[in-house]
Amino acid sequence: MRIAFIVDPLAKLKAYKDSSVFMMREAAKRGHDVYVFEARDLVLFEGRVVAQASHLNLSADNVRWYSIASEKEMSLSEFDAVLMRKDPPFDAEYLYATLLLSLAEDQGARVVNHAASLRNYNEKLAIAKFAQFTVPTMVTSDMVRLQAFVEAHRDVIIKKLDGMGGTSIFRVRADDPNRNAIIEVQTVDGTVSVMAQRYIPEITKGDKRVLVIDGKPVPFCLARIPKEGETRGNLAAGGRGVAQSLSARDRDIAEALGPQLKSDGLTIVGLDIIGDYLTEVNVTSPTCMVEIFEQVGFNSAAVVIDALEHRAA
Repeated sequence: MRIAFIVDPLAKLKAYKDSSVFMMREAAKRGHDVYVFEARDLVLFEGRVVAQASHLNLSADNVRWYSIASEKEMSLSEFDAVLMRKDPPFDAEYLYATLLLSLAEDQGARVVNHAASLRNYNEKLAIAKFAQFTVPTMVTSDMVRLQAFVEAHRDVIIKKLDGMGGTSIFRVRADDPNRNAIIEVQTVDGTVSVMAQRYIPEITKGDKRVLVIDGKPVPFCLARIPKEGETRGNLAAGGRGVAQSLSARDRDIAEALGPQLKSDGLTIVGLDIIGDYLTEVNVTSPTCMVEIFEQVGFNSAAVVIDALEHRAA
């Protein structure tokens, strides 16, 4: 198989923990050809979606983890799978990339995750599709409504709709002297929509990343436990990752969502679950595969490549 990965610049990838690199290595280990390019390399030319693709040789060395065997312009339909793994933010350029990927799909390309679902599943807003598993939530730019939400629930998380890695997430209590300022800053004085959610105290036990691959949950999750004095569990915000078996509730949520996610063309999904509640549905570049493998030995990357091989058969 020829498998292409759309990623951020290779020099920025941290091979020792990057899930995309982990999947590349798994694919190469099985004898598949691994190609990479960036979203900015996508080109619509003479009616075809093409990209200048680099054919990689992979190694186990996390410093010199790749070399480029060759480079050439290829149509996306020439690959057996094209994995969209660019990190957020979901800005205008990301949107344009998904539109080009949709055109490529029309031309026979097999894009993972499905381009239309990358657009439709905003990683924060997508929980509204599964409201039975969420805490009270509001999305608005209206500062008066946000103030009323804080008053009603007393302890609230307010976060941007396009952030990742724990950026721009604030905990706001009703008696917080900075409450007004936080709401003003987060909404840019009422001009930008944000998400407000009732605070979930179980965050102290971890913000769990539950991987759902090809509609089925991985049996282990990574609980990202906040450092002392911190609300956010994200590893990028200093959280500590602990692999653990799924709880009964984790499994119930993942199994309930799995068929819909698969039906919508979402092969690799990372659910964020705090306590008993779904807080995000991550579809752009879900991570934590390496940490789970290193701690409990379960190879999520192998499950992904299995799914790609099955589709190509």
